[in-house]
Amino acid sequence: QVQLVESGGGLVQAGGSLRLSCLASGFTFRNYAMAWYRQAPGKEREWVARIETGGSTRYTDSVKGRFTISRDNIKNTVWLQMNSLKPEDTAMSYCAAEGHYWGQGTLVIVSS
Repeated sequence: QVQLVESGGGLVQAGGSLRLSCLASGFTFRNYAMAWYRQAPGKEREWVARIETGGSTRYTDSVKGRFTISRDNIKNTVWLQMNSLKPEDTAMSYCAAEGHYWGQGTLVIVSS
């Protein structure tokens, strides 16, 4: 069955870094654009970053220059490197095969 399993979340101080990972299985990973979303407490889920099958990337304005999305089509994995973290980055972060599948999420907490 299809699975997207996120890992790498945790508690970090403002200015710190985290690297989220998402391991995919049960579908042909290389054929799907992949994305990261997040949902902060009391807010709606928002799109954060996207990487196309060919490797091109896009980011929401609030993370540009701080976050980097990447993928490995052999390892069936997508990552989100998050640097210069801010308290407003605190959220449950989700991996998605765009328009198709979702992971269960990993929690990112950034303390001030």
